[in-house]
Amino acid sequence: MKYTEQEVIQYVNEEDVKFIRLAFCDVFGRQKNISLMPGELPRAFENGITFDGSAVRGFGDETHSDLLLHPDPHTLAVLPWRPEHGRVVRMYCTVTYPFGRPFECDTRRLLIRAVEDAERAGYSFSFGAEQEFYLFMQDENGEPTKIPYDRAGYMDLAPDDKGENIRREICLTLEKMGIRPERSHHEEGPGQNEIDFRYSDPLTAADDAMTFQTVVRTVAHRNGLVADFGPKPLEDAPGNGCHINMSVKSKDGADVLPETIAGILANVRCMTAFLNPTEDSYRRFGGHKVPKYISWSSENRSQLVRIPAAEGEYRRAELRSPDPLSNPYLAYTLMIYAGLQGIERKLSLPMVADFNLYQASEETLAGFEKLPESLDEARRAARESEFIRNHVPKAILDIYCGK
Repeated sequence: MKYTEQEVIQYVNEEDVKFIRLAFCDVFGRQKNISLMPGELPRAFENGITFDGSAVRGFGDETHSDLLLHPDPHTLAVLPWRPEHGRVVRMYCTVTYPFGRPFECDTRRLLIRAVEDAERAGYSFSFGAEQEFYLFMQDENGEPTKIPYDRAGYMDLAPDDKGENIRREICLTLEKMGIRPERSHHEEGPGQNEIDFRYSDPLTAADDAMTFQTVVRTVAHRNGLVADFGPKPLEDAPGNGCHINMSVKSKDGADVLPETIAGILANVRCMTAFLNPTEDSYRRFGGHKVPKYISWSSENRSQLVRIPAAEGEYRRAELRSPDPLSNPYLAYTLMIYAGLQGIERKLSLPMVADFNLYQASEETLAGFEKLPESLDEARRAARESEFIRNHVPKAILDIYCGK
């Protein structure tokens, strides 16, 4: 349900809400929040709530530190793990300078603008993320270890799969927050899990991806565990991926998915610094069904882009290179603009690669361009890209890639 400002105020007054969390994220997608008392909510809607931007990574220095949070009433959700008496609710926010000028490092606003640009061009996008995570034990002091919660494998059952009840609790918590999980299972790595939820519009999908990580970490902690979304938590085990599923609809009913995919393939090298933002991200490439080359295929999981077997509204493309440390607002923004470029320029897909790239000969692989093999290489590709300069504010590009 999407609420209006007045409906949020009424809900807070009638449902014993004592704290309102205003949530946002830094440029790397790390979630932050401020808690308000109910009496401050009308002021938050009318004028915004001030915070010190210089204390948030990438949000500037002390010279222009005042920023304002503006809550989006459509994103109201109760936090089910907080007490029922004296409830806590959460809303996501956009960020501005004083007097209303948009803050250039607010990646949520970047995505809002990308959606608007797509709509003006006659296209609507939908996204859904498949995020993987590990569950590790805590030590006697409550600090995280690298000891997996279990030693189960792909889609194993309990009792080998100890994460079954954890995933159940996560799914039920997500449902209470209005997010619809579709499936969950144990992944290949020891203690590794995956939960997928239904696709939605880009902004909702990005908000849901942020909520998902918060819920997973919270439920894990309540069970004496630690959730790790890092791209390569264990040296000799599969890394964590964040497969991004994307579909696109044209107002005139045309099938533009091939051109959309072509646009993403054409720009994915320069986008990689934002889809895979850490050094560990590049240790994951090339193994355990993780792509290394820029290629596409239907169903084949060794490719960068996969088009799963589906028809009608379920027809989509799956980008398999991102990892869960990527900022979903920024990732979806870049995918939309890359897709629009492919549509506008009527780009054609390269030849399909319907074979296993992990078993291909060197001669065959020589015909495929590689993804960046290090964070430095990815940063260079981003800095040199006109596409990135056109769609990523300079302040964000400098934070990710250096000046």
